[in-house]
Amino acid sequence: MADVLRVALAGLGTVGGGVAKLLAANAALIERRAGRRIAVVAVSARDRSRDRGFDLARLAWEDDSAALARREDVDVVVELVGGSDGPALTLARATIAAGKGLVTANKAMLAHHGLALARAAEQAGVPLKFEAAVAGGVPVVKALREGAAANRVARVYGILNGTCNFILSKMEAEGRDFAEVLAEAQTLGYAEADPGFDIDGVDAAHKLSLLASLAFGTRPAFDAVEAHGIRPVIAADIAEAAALGYRIRLVGTAELGPDGLFQGVHPCLVPLGHPLAHVAGSLNAVVADTDHAGRLLFQGAGAGEGPTASAVVADLIDIARGEYGAAFGIAADDLAEAAVAGSGERRARAYLRFAVEDRPGVLAEIAAAMRDAGVSIASLIQRGVPVGGGGVLVTIVTHEGPERCVAQALERLRGSQSLVGQPLWMPILE
Repeated sequence: MADVLRVALAGLGTVGGGVAKLLAANAALIERRAGRRIAVVAVSARDRSRDRGFDLARLAWEDDSAALARREDVDVVVELVGGSDGPALTLARATIAAGKGLVTANKAMLAHHGLALARAAEQAGVPLKFEAAVAGGVPVVKALREGAAANRVARVYGILNGTCNFILSKMEAEGRDFAEVLAEAQTLGYAEADPGFDIDGVDAAHKLSLLASLAFGTRPAFDAVEAHGIRPVIAADIAEAAALGYRIRLVGTAELGPDGLFQGVHPCLVPLGHPLAHVAGSLNAVVADTDHAGRLLFQGAGAGEGPTASAVVADLIDIARGEYGAAFGIAADDLAEAAVAGSGERRARAYLRFAVEDRPGVLAEIAAAMRDAGVSIASLIQRGVPVGGGGVLVTIVTHEGPERCVAQALERLRGSQSLVGQPLWMPILE
């Protein structure tokens, strides 16, 4: 084993800079824990002149990130470029083909190409590590792949996107509407200028597909994730949920059952007694229900320079020790191709919100649509609270039943002159 693990960094943004700073700040501690020194020897980024808060003069610079994979003085490449394809994927493939280890925080790339990259890494006999790709500094990847390896996991679910959690927490605390809080989140840097990947549930879906693979030994299947975001949630929903004893959170859920693997991301009503109800701000949290270890809860910072860099360096320490195995805990060729279980037969209680015309007969029309679709109503509330578009708020909480029945009821109401805007459906997490 070489005295030094020589690392190349592709991408010197918030996380890449954080990795370089962490390796320097805790160099002695990391060397003791890794059993040898870990040193950055080469870097690549878009702007060579930018001040990143650490000295680049002693490091080799490559304008083309893929050139890092060809350097003879590099053992491991850390890919922090981002994007599911393009330069990130080119670099990942080149790194593995060159017989070098790959560490990445790129959940989008792994969600789309993780199986192929894992197979290539196994054939080349090199590590592929991605702790930073899911939940930032929370070590949930290692926990599922190694710590809970002896357990059968029944369900894995959690809050996987800090931007959405920040927005929902802010709406809850201050009674403000979605658009206003989103604008503030963009100003503070919690949300991108184009926030679609976050607020539409795509980022959480990427992460959920990786968690499902680790938890159930299945192939990553991002295309099978049913993803819904938080755009439709309004301040009145937050207030109504609170009155009912819930908080609204964007929750990703993966569950393997007799019909196959279900994967879904959806804003949910979470009971105040559930741990996820108390995950606030930009934090992430993951829950795994296991057969022998019981319920495991992992919570912490899901993004940011320090937490994400911490996860990257943890992977580097494992590689320095020679401690690594199959990327998803099971050899790529042995990962199962699970059937896709749709949400239709999943049973849950549901919250339904309508903005309706304030006139006689509207409630009867909604109740008739529920009845005809086989939805049992537990409570129906019309508070007369005005909402956008000139309507008033009506909310329904259903008894437990198949989700397809709720979908059928909403379809029956499509185009109704009694409704102002689109209704919102959210499952209730039990």
